[in-house]
Amino acid sequence: MEKFSINVNRPFGPPIGFTNISNDLIEKINDFIDVANITNYANELNHGGNLAGQVTQEIKLPSKIINDGLINFFAALTKGYIKSILNKKISKFELLSAWVVRQFENEYNPPHLHNGHISGLGYLKLPDSFGNTIQHSKKHNTHGEINFMHGSEQFLSTGIKTEKPKVGDFYIFPSYLYHFVNPFYGDGERRSISFNAVVDESIAKI
Repeated sequence: MEKFSINVNRPFGPPIGFTNISNDLIEKINDFIDVANITNYANELNHGGNLAGQVTQEIKLPSKIINDGLINFFAALTKGYIKSILNKKISKFELLSAWVVRQFENEYNPPHLHNGHISGLGYLKLPDSFGNTIQHSKKHNTHGEINFMHGSEQFLSTGIKTEKPKVGDFYIFPSYLYHFVNPFYGDGERRSISFNAVVDESIAKI
């Protein structure tokens, strides 16, 4: 079983777990996607019709990639995440889907949630820059960043958490947590991986 640390952040209600995906897995997925983009994207790997993104490509990962270490990472991460929050051990991990999002200039992912019980996302490749802030001021530049939302701003809770992606960063969260990705400006690709999974109903039920 793969071992790694999980940091849990609870900026509002749903907890968000954070860890890193290994360079070995990043390289395997990126190598596959670079070839799949040329040969297979137009047919069985096209996952865009099932997703919310307004992006160039959303590519479903086949079992040969998932079973080459990736599913073990997802399962171990989910197990550790739930254990750290509920102090319960899951006996079931069923991967529903895993896919890669290729985002380029001016593209975005609107507010959405996922199916299943648990979702995760991580970063495989990023442009050198997300572009300059439009107002050229001291205002924080949020181009290309991901936003997690729950509820609304109120006393002691902002209702939103925004993170700047870094290659290797990986987040895990309840599938019902709304999130969205801002567009960026300039050359390059913002490439991420996501997954959805279900666990024991007795643990996941409200």
